[in-house]
Amino acid sequence: MTKFKAWISAARLRTLPLSISGIVTAGAAAKEAGIFSTPIFSLALATTLGLQILSNFANDYGDGVKGTDNHERVGPMRAMQSGVLSAIDLKRGIIITSIVTLAIACLLIYIAFENQNIFHSTIFFILGIAAIVAAITYTVGKSAYGYRALGDVFVFLFFGLLGVLGGYFLFAKDLNGYILLPAIVIGLLSTAVLNLNNMRDRLADAKANKITIAVLLGGSKVKIYHFTLIILAFIFSISYFSLKGTTWAEFLPILAFIPLFVHLGKMNNNTSPPLLDPELKKVALSTFLFSILFFVSAWF
Repeated sequence: MTKFKAWISAARLRTLPLSISGIVTAGAAAKEAGIFSTPIFSLALATTLGLQILSNFANDYGDGVKGTDNHERVGPMRAMQSGVLSAIDLKRGIIITSIVTLAIACLLIYIAFENQNIFHSTIFFILGIAAIVAAITYTVGKSAYGYRALGDVFVFLFFGLLGVLGGYFLFAKDLNGYILLPAIVIGLLSTAVLNLNNMRDRLADAKANKITIAVLLGGSKVKIYHFTLIILAFIFSISYFSLKGTTWAEFLPILAFIPLFVHLGKMNNNTSPPLLDPELKKVALSTFLFSILFFVSAWF
C-alpha cells in the first residue's frame, strides 16, 4: 500500500455517505418548508464530511496506539496497523483536518446567520468545537468515550439530533416539533451501524479492554438491541410521514426499510462475527437511501 492509498484507507470513504445522511435529511425538510439554501446545504455537507474524516483519522490513531487494532481484529486492516502511516503522520492529519473543518464551519455559520444573530452564531461555533472534540476523543486519550460504552450515545446525538436538528436550524433559524422525528430515525440507524461494527469486533474489543455496548450485552442480547434500533427507526419514520404526508411521493423514504428488514433476517441467523462486515455497508447505505429518498420526495 502506498502512502496515498493509506490516507484514502484511513479516511474510510465507505463511511462518508452515512455521515451526510443527517444533513441531506435536514435539507429535505427545508425543501419541504420552502426555505432551502444551496450555499448553506453545500457548506453543511463539507463540514460534516470534514468531521467524519477527522473522526476516522482519530479512530485509526487511537485504536492503533492502544493496540486495539491487532492481528485478532476482524475488519479490514487500518492504515496505522499496516505500518504505512505512523502515529506522527496521523497526528498531523488530525490537526490539519481539524483546522480545515473548523474554517469551513465558520464560513457556514457566517453564511447562515451573517451579522444578524450573534447568539446563534456563538452557539453553533461552540457546537462545532464540541463536534471536533467528540470526533477526536472517541478513541483518543485515556478517557476515550468509545472505550466506555458511550459511543452509541454520541453517535445518536451528533449524527441524529445535532445533524438533522442543527442542519434544519441553519436553514430555518427555528425548529418545529415534526423535525425531531426524522432526527431520531437518522440517529437510531446511525447507531445501528456503529453497533454492527462493535458486534463484528466484540471478541477482539473485549480482549483489548475496549468496552462497547456489544461487549456489555454479549452476543445474544446485543442482537435484540440491534433489532430494537431498526424497528424503532421504522416506527418513528412511519409516524413522521403519516403526520406530514399528503401524497404517495412523501412516503418514498419508507422504501429504504426494505433492505433493512432483509438485513434483520440475516442478522437473526448470524453466528459468525466476520460475516457482519458486509452488513455494515447495507445498513449504512440504507440510511443514506432514506435521506436521498426524503430529499427526492421533497421535490414533489
